[in-house]
Amino acid sequence: MIRVSSAEKHKATSRRIRVLIAKPGLDSHDRGAKVVARALRDAGMEVIYTGLRQTPEQIVETAVQEDVDVIGLSILSGAHMTWVPRVIELMKEKGIFGEVLLLVGGIIPEDDAKALKEMGVDEVFGPGTPTDEIIKYIREHVRRG
Repeated sequence: MIRVSSAEKHKATSRRIRVLIAKPGLDSHDRGAKVVARALRDAGMEVIYTGLRQTPEQIVETAVQEDVDVIGLSILSGAHMTWVPRVIELMKEKGIFGEVLLLVGGIIPEDDAKALKEMGVDEVFGPGTPTDEIIKYIREHVRRG
């Protein structure tokens, strides 16, 4: 049995929440992603923004390398039913599905949002969602070891 000191436990649980914000595919509209990233950072979270035109492989690999607590996908292109299932598949392959919170933001029709949640997306945020709502959701749902 490995014993962990109380100082190590505190360090592990007091670490800032780490959030990866990613723009999969050819979607080049990133204003919303940048607004959310800044709000999360201002709320004390550590934010890694991957930039535009990321593949699901790049997104999941970055999430693993950066040891993030949350992956936030910003998709305005309408390709969410293509990109999100692939991200979920890769998260499962890497063993982080169910451990890392998966959020999707963008213009997502209600039926698609329901389908994404059934696939395993933790929450879907549409245009105009107050950033305080996103921050609250993350703080209440992030999974800590």
